[in-house]
Amino acid sequence: MLNNIFEPTIKWIREDYATHPTRFCLELLAWFMSIGCTIWMGYTLPTPPFEYLYPLFMIQCTIFAWAAWTRRSTGMIANYLLIVTIDAVAYTRMMML
Repeated sequence: MLNNIFEPTIKWIREDYATHPTRFCLELLAWFMSIGCTIWMGYTLPTPPFEYLYPLFMIQCTIFAWAAWTRRSTGMIANYLLIVTIDAVAYTRMMML
């Protein structure tokens, strides 16, 4: 029963890796960066080190935006480019303080 639930997803992941291994690996890297940044930020609250976190957020979102571009996903491209823009403005403001 459980095998039937996960089988289509596992098949899709294998096909994605087989057809676009670079994109697959970069998306996986960006996902690990996202999780790592979230844990790092949560651990260091109430004063997270945004001077390090913002650049990592922007890198991961840029990777995700590129991956969305290769998948022809307009909504995801717009989402990640907007997040990169917001983070870049916030990072610039923070560094100017």
